Amino acid sequence: MKITILDDYFDTIRTLACFKKLDGHEVTIWNDHIQDDDVLCERLRDAEVLVLIRERTKIRAPLLQRLANLKLISQRSVYPHIDVEACTQGGVILSSFQHPGTPCYAAAELTWGLILSAMRQIPQQMAALREGRWQIGVGDTLRGKTLGIYGYGRIGRAVADYGTAFGMKIVIWASEASRARAAADGFIVAESREAFFAECDVISLHLRLYDATRHIVTAADLSRMKPTALLVNTSRAPLIEDGALVDALRAGRPGSAAVDVFEAEPVLDTGHALLSMDNVICTPHIGYATREEYETQFNDIFDQILAYQAGAPINVINPDVLKP
Repeated sequence: MKITILDDYFDTIRTLACFKKLDGHEVTIWNDHIQDDDVLCERLRDAEVLVLIRERTKIRAPLLQRLANLKLISQRSVYPHIDVEACTQGGVILSSFQHPGTPCYAAAELTWGLILSAMRQIPQQMAALREGRWQIGVGDTLRGKTLGIYGYGRIGRAVADYGTAFGMKIVIWASEASRARAAADGFIVAESREAFFAECDVISLHLRLYDATRHIVTAADLSRMKPTALLVNTSRAPLIEDGALVDALRAGRPGSAAVDVFEAEPVLDTGHALLSMDNVICTPHIGYATREEYETQFNDIFDQILAYQAGAPINVINPDVLKP
């Protein structure tokens, strides 16, 4: 089969052990990021299978309607970037394993790295040292402080466990069902949403992005945070109301932020507001980008391709496409 892989920025996929699963297939890999439909149409003109790396490229109806040879999109996890209905109408199977019960430890680890880096001013101290300055400020200890986890899913639970190991008080806010689950696991549940934002020293967002959670964190929520508090977002930027984080940081509540996600990615504009703030640490959506996580993800993605080739597609998001 003719398989095309998009957005493999560092040409990593062909170096994975699981890439051998595609032996015998004609594989084309693109290392840049393109969202222009005309360019994508040309690149995907002959593709029978399209492999996507998370949500880097949007696949919408106008593009799908031009891809006459496409039969399968294989990816992993959520799919807000894909027009599922258009896939079904065009006879394109969307296979996307949801990995139930298995957190992305890479994302949880990066979250913790950002928390440590922000609280101890690691990037700022390193930059100062390179400029010939010594100790530009005093950081904060995590032990004894309150870590708020907004969203108690697989990654949120892993981050809560890291916080416990560091001697932090863990407080949870989430949906009613998730709050009940957190309480059953022995964690403190905030008395109210208002109390959660007002009392925590660090708040880390761990929610999936869909219609109900878009802009779920408002300017009013951020204004309740302590001037010494840290907001961490390694989930999705649109969880926060448009422009609210920048405005809140300028107003001094919260006092700092660490983010791995942005409204529009990739961010190539060095004038982006968050990049210009001394009280913000930014990373370029690398939460899931480790070699080990890639092996896990692409094992699943390539297995979906092999299952399709065998005539028994798996992890099908749009089962109506299989009906005769």
